[in-house]
Amino acid sequence: MTELQANLKPTHSRHDEQQLAAWRLAAAGLSASLVGIGLARFAYTPLIPALISAKWFGAADVVYLGAANLAGYLAGALLARTAAARFGAVASLRAMMALATLAFFASATPVSFVWFFIWRFLSGFTGGVIMVLAATVVLPHTSPGRRGLVGGVIFAGVGLGIAISGTLVPLLLRQGLPQTWIGLGVLSALLTLISWANWPKQMPASQSQSAAHRAKHHRQPLAARALLVQYGLNAVGLVPHILFLVDFVARGLGQGIATGSQYWVLYGLGAIVGPLLAGHLGDRAGFGPALRLSFLIAAVAILLPTVSTAPFSLIASSVIVGGFTPGIVPLVLGRIHELLPHSSEQQRAAWSHATTSFALFQAAAAYGFSFLFARTGGDYLPIFAIGGGATLLALAIDLGLAVLPRKGRGG
Repeated sequence: MTELQANLKPTHSRHDEQQLAAWRLAAAGLSASLVGIGLARFAYTPLIPALISAKWFGAADVVYLGAANLAGYLAGALLARTAAARFGAVASLRAMMALATLAFFASATPVSFVWFFIWRFLSGFTGGVIMVLAATVVLPHTSPGRRGLVGGVIFAGVGLGIAISGTLVPLLLRQGLPQTWIGLGVLSALLTLISWANWPKQMPASQSQSAAHRAKHHRQPLAARALLVQYGLNAVGLVPHILFLVDFVARGLGQGIATGSQYWVLYGLGAIVGPLLAGHLGDRAGFGPALRLSFLIAAVAILLPTVSTAPFSLIASSVIVGGFTPGIVPLVLGRIHELLPHSSEQQRAAWSHATTSFALFQAAAAYGFSFLFARTGGDYLPIFAIGGGATLLALAIDLGLAVLPRKGRGG
């Protein structure tokens, strides 16, 4: 018995070490998504009414600055694999977290609209790179049966950033706008330093480039190509809450910045839990059915403000859409692995293309909604209606594919 225990002990020890290493990697991924997306993008939303009230920028300019972040996100998604091939994925992730931190400090002074536009663009750029690379660095070190959950942990950083910004920003604003930006920069710097040593060793850039080159020569099945459009349409559906939720409550409903920020906290709480629940559901039920269900629930929640602005409706809308903002990510990532099970190169390429599609549709929607908002004199309801319709269209595409013969849809 003693000999058997002695033989088993190293095995258990190795397993525990592997588990610990996997969760350290997940924590690094969480920190990256928290800094590059959760804070760099979403902390701006509760700042919008304050920027207008302090006369740093006009109402239309503030919305366009928010859209600049989304344009930067698109550029980051497009260039992420090139950066990984040239500098290595881990080095790129570290650099993006540092750049996002710098962007906070640079935003502490309203030098000019162009200055702010550049830094909002760069902060978005960091998020696009992080979204493409973080999961592809972490998930290869995770067992297949837990990839949905670990992916959920990584992207829960988005929700944490939203919740932190919703609680921290109103407190920092008591000290002033410059102090708010500096406070966010300090938090981002701390997270960057904490995660620095938790990233894994990365394969040489030349190997990454070779793998990416090989992936280009494989044709994806119809279901995988349709998923890119569905993910993009889902991005359109999320933009109304991302850009307008706090301002809709604060100015549109006349309830003030404090109340608007409270709904943003609820949005963030949903975004913390959402990816964990979605990833777990994908592991248990399959990512295809889980994704289909998520489109339906999210569409209803996005449309809720057009039906009722009662507190219960706004709470439900905030929490549910908040949950699916990052929650959709592990589902799409898992669905890609289901549709392309035999090629890690294809999976990485497809995820990069999906992130680019999301960013492209999101940036276009942000500018389109900003234009519509200005032309309608500040009418929020058409924006929520279009967002919900886009998500329903994503569901319709998925249901349409489901009735095709399996050979026709390729998955």
